[in-house]
Amino acid sequence: MSRNGQRTPRYSAWSLVRHGLGAGGEWGRAFRHHTPRQAYDVVIIGGGVHGLATAHYLAENHGITNIAVLEKSYIGSGGSGRNTAILRSNYLTPEGVRFYDRSVKLYEHLAADLNFNVMFSQRGHMTLAHNDSSLRTMHWRAEVNKLQGVDSSVIDPGEIKKLVPYMDVSASTRYPILGALYHPPGGIIRHDAVVWGYARSADAHGVHIHQKTEVVGIDVTSNRVTGVRTADGRRISAPVVVNCTAGWSTLISDMVGVDMPVQTFPLQAAVTEPVKPFLDTVVVSGTLHTYVSQTDRGELVFGASVDPFASYSTRGSLDFVEGLAGHVLELMPALSKMRLLRQWAGLCDMTPDYSPIMGLTPVEGFFVDVGWGTYGFKAGPVSGEAMAACIAHGKPPEIIAAFGLDRFEEGRLVGEKGAAAVGH
Repeated sequence: MSRNGQRTPRYSAWSLVRHGLGAGGEWGRAFRHHTPRQAYDVVIIGGGVHGLATAHYLAENHGITNIAVLEKSYIGSGGSGRNTAILRSNYLTPEGVRFYDRSVKLYEHLAADLNFNVMFSQRGHMTLAHNDSSLRTMHWRAEVNKLQGVDSSVIDPGEIKKLVPYMDVSASTRYPILGALYHPPGGIIRHDAVVWGYARSADAHGVHIHQKTEVVGIDVTSNRVTGVRTADGRRISAPVVVNCTAGWSTLISDMVGVDMPVQTFPLQAAVTEPVKPFLDTVVVSGTLHTYVSQTDRGELVFGASVDPFASYSTRGSLDFVEGLAGHVLELMPALSKMRLLRQWAGLCDMTPDYSPIMGLTPVEGFFVDVGWGTYGFKAGPVSGEAMAACIAHGKPPEIIAAFGLDRFEEGRLVGEKGAAAVGH
């Protein structure tokens, strides 16, 4: 039973064993199929972690349940299923640190809140410094983090070697490691579990989740949203429409005449064959534009910065693999014999200051939760919680007040490039 009295499925340990052995019958559906209603109180465009979390917290915290989540593909098919599932809160600005720290705290209790194992492993997050400039930035970030109550500190090469024995910390390398920003609360999570956990909970509250339902238009009358139109010819009335898309955020906002200072870039990643666990910490190098972590299955997950050109392509490239392999081997030469299994790409909406755009817009009833760059999955819970409060009360809560669209016109940028350019 969830906190508002809605029933969610629960399984005993014995019933899980029986299902695993094929003797427990059919598993119950995580969420139901509904015929779309003609009207909802809130329509959320985008069935990723942000859209589903917003629906969950609207129902859980504010009692608003007449909600439709519209996803043009299947839930989690966009950025929520194409990221590398790294969580952290060691950002650069006070606004960013407070915001992402709240998200980490929500993630820490998410499995219990949703009654769904999201497999959050707080194994620590390490950002390497290869030159004096990078080391100064790490000290800067550490002090900002500490002032906000976040556990971060700069460690030396000896401490790095203890945490990651396979790391080459010698002075003879091409990119010597001078130190690192170490953030113990950081870690990795199962992104598909987070998506399904929020979907399951939202459905239990009465939210309608509509997959394969593409929005092709948003109706506006007298500068106020009145509903949406879908590719199958439906018109769904709603006084509130929320843009929770990634990759397509500007296209959705254009439907109501709201311009977004966003460019879309592919972000590539790759995964190796599984091996015995040896890498407990997430390792990031901004200088080498790479990061690596190991999953609970033993695979190494690699990534880099966004591609240098705007595109909607989600295909991997040979150039990315070659560059990535070379940089990873600079850090850990012992990985040279490992085989790469697959690669993929996701779409990242980058803003000029590397911070998101959240809250109200000039069109009444049209809300946005977009511009997440390479760091949107980290912010799923806090974004859903904050956007739900913004919709319910008609004004942004303090935790997202700095991320409003009007900051670009007024010159109140929240510059996160120093902590989010590689951003993992």
